[in-house]
Amino acid sequence: MRVYIGFDDTDVAGADRGTGKLARWFERKLPDGVAMWGAVRQQLPILEGIPYTSKNSSACLILEMPDLDGMDKIIDLAAEHIRENFIEGSDPGLCVVPENSPAVGELMEFGRVACNRIVRQKEALAVVNGDHLSGHGGTNDGIIGAAAGVGLTLSGWSGRFIEFNDLRQFNTETTVGSLEANGIQVLSVDRNALVPGMGDRVDTRDWVRPRLWGFKPVLPVRTTGPGRWRSLGGKHNME
Repeated sequence: MRVYIGFDDTDVAGADRGTGKLARWFERKLPDGVAMWGAVRQQLPILEGIPYTSKNSSACLILEMPDLDGMDKIIDLAAEHIRENFIEGSDPGLCVVPENSPAVGELMEFGRVACNRIVRQKEALAVVNGDHLSGHGGTNDGIIGAAAGVGLTLSGWSGRFIEFNDLRQFNTETTVGSLEANGIQVLSVDRNALVPGMGDRVDTRDWVRPRLWGFKPVLPVRTTGPGRWRSLGGKHNME
């Protein structure tokens, strides 16, 4: 059983950590029998009238649980984790939703809407439909991004992984086979490029951040020559 945990708005300008780091650190608090499948960063819009720290992103953890008997404990641990690690002056929010929730459809639509216009707390509270959504300081506006992040991740077609297996351990150059053995599919986005071969070399640019495409981690690459590829994207220190 997968459970989705959204964190948002836990930092302030100039902080030494962002919401992505806070979310990733939660893996250390997971009880026995619960594992983190991955952590995904979701981009939200930068629009006039929306307060944000730097890039207006939220983070969503995807947990693997044997059943939902431990949901209350996970929620309590996540709330405690925010209290221990958020930065004063932020407006943190927490959203926890199991994959079989009846709210999934509405949450996915909410995530999509939140990428295109300003949404309010009452809209986020309305779509959660009995699942957990809570604010933990300040204006509590973080509940908006937390719910949107969960909805976007539930769609299976949005965001990039900031944690998945050993993605932070790859060298500047690796092979397609090594990435795929780690559960990361390598996909060419060039117009007429061949399918990458297992022995082909990939320039990771010291930053392996696969996208959540089709409910799995996919690393988009462009060809730089026969048997050679370069991943897309660039590094951001707050992750």
